[in-house]
Amino acid sequence: MKNTTLFNIIPTLPLAFAVGVASAQTPGPSAATPAASDSAGAHATPDTAVTVAFGGFVDNYYAYDFGRPVNFDRPFTTQAVRHNEFNVNLAWVEVKVSGPRVRGRLALQAGTSVQSNYAGEPAIGAVSGPSLSRFIQEAVAGYQISPSLWVDGGIFLSHIGVESFISRDNLTYTRSLSADFTPYYESGVKLTWQATPKLSALFTVVNGWQNISENNHDKAVGARLDYARSSSTTFSYYNFVGNEASSSRLRVFNGVGFKSGLTPAFTVQGNFDYGTQQQAVTGSSSWWSAGLIGKLQVTPVVGISGRAERYQDPDQVIVVTAFPGGFKATMASLGLDVSPLGNTRVLWRSELRGTWAGDPIFPNRSASTGVSRSNTLLVTSLALTF
Repeated sequence: MKNTTLFNIIPTLPLAFAVGVASAQTPGPSAATPAASDSAGAHATPDTAVTVAFGGFVDNYYAYDFGRPVNFDRPFTTQAVRHNEFNVNLAWVEVKVSGPRVRGRLALQAGTSVQSNYAGEPAIGAVSGPSLSRFIQEAVAGYQISPSLWVDGGIFLSHIGVESFISRDNLTYTRSLSADFTPYYESGVKLTWQATPKLSALFTVVNGWQNISENNHDKAVGARLDYARSSSTTFSYYNFVGNEASSSRLRVFNGVGFKSGLTPAFTVQGNFDYGTQQQAVTGSSSWWSAGLIGKLQVTPVVGISGRAERYQDPDQVIVVTAFPGGFKATMASLGLDVSPLGNTRVLWRSELRGTWAGDPIFPNRSASTGVSRSNTLLVTSLALTF
């Protein structure tokens, strides 16, 4: 996500994310399987067994913001971004190609989260820009160099973070602040290496921090490591290094995360992210975030989730407010999931979420000043995967 001004969010990104995952797979943390699982025998087979599959996803929602923003837009988020309105959060259709040595995915999308997430796309020149970019979730082609190494190029979901752009793949319906203010998507090329059965690595060269169209003449690099300690526990490290904005200020970002099924019914996920960026006046500024999420699958049909998170950007590198203290916020939520079929094909999710900041940055029609330090959201969603 790019910088956001008060009451007018410019999202940070990205994705659902690419974590050493074959781009031809359905995106999201749940797809964190070995990136090069084809056998050596399949590698030697001519490309005559290419398959094509079609699919899609629809996530409809209704959200009520107790601050009742006048223009219906909710700031500082990309998910459940409209107040008191039935709308489409995210809808996409896809075609996936897979073969012994080739793979690819083309997914076209729309929805309020798409409009919010791609609002920061640069529009330099007469072509490219958000009018085209926001409709492309992924447009990626891949080739298997060796049984354990793939190269993919195009537009793909981000390698950063522990949450996906696709709501059904996350433990909670709404995204954490950490996810909303880091890239959801990238444009460039990536190498995915299955170093061992338990360790996968990803290396990428991209245009920049969540942008398809360029905003300067530099490129950025990033990496990700995923270590599957067991079938139920994975530890991750991810980074980003690149010059951002037209003034080419070096941004360095590092993060760690984990996801563990402590029991077959209880899953815990956490992250800690830290970033720095050169500034023209102060020399260097920094921001950080940390979060913890838990989900209990009470029955095959009913699940309960909870989350707590802290985000601090005092120098307003990522999140810009109207106050000198910057963006400092604590967020907590409680969610209820119902999957009538016992799987995620049909998923009804509801969530109560509260956010508390150090300054009155949230619109609130009940406050005498029109803004307040806290925000409460109630949202419900019905999603279908086909």
